[in-house]
Amino acid sequence: MKKLLLLLVLTPFISMCNNVTNSNSTAKKIFLSSNEAIKAVDHAKWDVLLKKHVSNSGKVNYKGFIKDQKELDAYLAILSQSTPSKSWSRNATLAYWINVYNAFTVKLIIDNYPVKSIKEISNPWGKKFFSLGGEKYSLEEVEHKILRKMNEPRIHFAINCASYSCPNLLNEAYTEAKLSQQLAEVAKDFINDKSKNSISPNQIEISEIFNWFAADFKTKGSLIDFLNQYSNIKISSKAKTSFKDYNWNLNE
Repeated sequence: MKKLLLLLVLTPFISMCNNVTNSNSTAKKIFLSSNEAIKAVDHAKWDVLLKKHVSNSGKVNYKGFIKDQKELDAYLAILSQSTPSKSWSRNATLAYWINVYNAFTVKLIIDNYPVKSIKEISNPWGKKFFSLGGEKYSLEEVEHKILRKMNEPRIHFAINCASYSCPNLLNEAYTEAKLSQQLAEVAKDFINDKSKNSISPNQIEISEIFNWFAADFKTKGSLIDFLNQYSNIKISSKAKTSFKDYNWNLNE
């Protein structure tokens, strides 16, 4: 009889505790999932460094980056700790990996500075010299296994290989909000840059990038169809095509 009375007294209390526990657990899950959805990487530190050390024409002040190495390392640490999740938008993910490629390329150069060319560095693209989310990566993995698989050919005008013939390093960080506009601008700037491409209606001498990654530019038509989306000069579909020698001198 005493046991029955004790059970009757305790049952409402136990039920209340379970409700509180379940409520807290649910609240915690909602908080975490909502936090995860919102918490894409803030690229502000990288933006400040680019505005400070990269000219409007894409020339890079590597000595300036060396002086601000602590700030660069702080940004690289943010990238390493906050890798994309499924909750991120496609643009947030693309912006992250473009900035990863560019920021770690700068890191590679200043760690080996002075150099006349990135090709003086041993295995610059294949070496796994940085970690993201506890995994080791190389620059070529980021380019070929991640960025190119996202079916956005304009990434080739956004990532910079620290060389004169590369598309210019943009002097602002790529961001989720501005990515579409930024990719359109860098595509137009690169294609119409006479130091990188010579274009006339019936003959084009263009960057080796269009040769190396030809398939990426032909997913919705021919290479000339792609160029005509951004070229200031209308190119004939029958235009003679050749490719320029690539200048690997440092974009300094």
